[in-house]
Amino acid sequence: MAHPNEDLVRQGYAAFGSGDLDALQNRFFAEGIRWHFPGRSPFGGDYEGVTEVLGWLGRSFEASEGTIRIELHDVIGNDEHVVALTTVRAERAGKKHQDNTVQVFHIRDGKVTEVWSHPADLYASDEFWS
Repeated sequence: MAHPNEDLVRQGYAAFGSGDLDALQNRFFAEGIRWHFPGRSPFGGDYEGVTEVLGWLGRSFEASEGTIRIELHDVIGNDEHVVALTTVRAERAGKKHQDNTVQVFHIRDGKVTEVWSHPADLYASDEFWS
């Protein structure tokens, strides 16, 4: 039986995959969520609050011309954390991007409070999103 926090993260990926940002805002993200995305591209940085995080996610949809897809391979969780193993695929301006990622979710009271994204190839990620 999966931990409830694992189910929460799986549902969050499904909402993202269908473009349901309202579900992310209302059911998954804590009001003071913080999301950390490494790198030097315009997408790299620390985002704080639901509005900033959703804006950043929305810009990733726009920049990839709606092609961004996240394949969820595995989710491992406990009462405070969930680790997700994924592959991110996207296209923009004739370039294709594919990268394995690890995302660490901090969860409190059934909501995501913080996320740390870790692309396997940060150089390729920076090049694609720049």
